[in-house]
Amino acid sequence: MLGKLRRLWERFWMSFAGTSRSGRIAARLASAFAPPYMARDYLAFQSPNPYIDSQAVLHHGDLDIRRQVFIADRVIIYQAAEGGRVTLSDNVNVLRDCVLETGQGGSISVGNDTYLHPRCQVMAYKGDISIGEHVAIAPGCAFYSYNHGTDPDELIKRQPIATKGGINIGDGAWLGFGVIVLDGVTIGSGAIIGAGSVVTGDIPDNTIAVGNPARIISHRGQSS
Repeated sequence: MLGKLRRLWERFWMSFAGTSRSGRIAARLASAFAPPYMARDYLAFQSPNPYIDSQAVLHHGDLDIRRQVFIADRVIIYQAAEGGRVTLSDNVNVLRDCVLETGQGGSISVGNDTYLHPRCQVMAYKGDISIGEHVAIAPGCAFYSYNHGTDPDELIKRQPIATKGGINIGDGAWLGFGVIVLDGVTIGSGAIIGAGSVVTGDIPDNTIAVGNPARIISHRGQSS
């Protein structure tokens, strides 16, 4: 009986959830009896509305958050000057302590059913960052679509940022713990990037790459 009442409570409040102040309050009420951390991701499926934890910080004027998105506690979505849109498609999960930030014309898009695990940084300045559908991104990964100038006669912090191009992650890719992806890189569909790798060049579809810089060691389905 108590379980049924709890489900009714959750569904009722999630029917009002969303990015507005009242929507955030509704999500908080929906989670009153839910377990902590990612165990409450089922709340995003109680209605078409996204679940946005009360401790998440949304400081962004161009958000497109779609159906059944789960945004966990301490996530930050931030728009700096001239930052572009952040799009989170259906069933995206953004877990604790992730930071998604846009500035200077950069935008972020994340495809359906993609997971960003804790402490990932997605920093889209100058270039866009596009992450496909069904992508698994392990904790501590970082995406930077820009870099600083390196003129020896000027402090690094005073040099303008530049980009070699945006970042594109294909559908079904898997990035291991602590992978860093730099500007101008495309990671193909179904590719696997080993933990701790630094990706500075393109990785083709269905290949396995590791190292700093990341190099292809085999193809999926092929013995290493």
